[in-house]
Amino acid sequence: MLTGRCFCGRVRRRSAGPVLWAGHCHCDSCRRACSAPFTSFFGVPRDGVTWTGVLDEALTSDGKVRRQFCGQCGTQMTYQAARWPEETHLYAATLDDPGSFEPRAHFHWGEKLPWVKIADDLPKYAGSADGAEPVLC
Repeated sequence: MLTGRCFCGRVRRRSAGPVLWAGHCHCDSCRRACSAPFTSFFGVPRDGVTWTGVLDEALTSDGKVRRQFCGQCGTQMTYQAARWPEETHLYAATLDDPGSFEPRAHFHWGEKLPWVKIADDLPKYAGSADGAEPVLC
């Protein structure tokens, strides 16, 4: 069972998994939404996540992406995209045990900030990994 919460504890979640993928995202929109140089996510089946508390949400102008967050403390809780209608992407930093997160790849590597230095052996993808080959670094 994967459990997590926002900073203030008003919003909590539980997911029985399975974890469909896990990794670090370097895209501009994730950086701006989280105020961080990159963020770490994992995907789970959308219908397997249960929530307590109230999530607020923001939609992109085209309505294809919904980001949910705690309206009290502002913690980002989900990323949901029309591209993956059966998945919810959850932030690894909101796990009750974030040390249990095991990233498997880097996504949107082409948007990585130049001052972020990463020396791991994880595959690196120019965009999302859907059918893509890793880029050579």
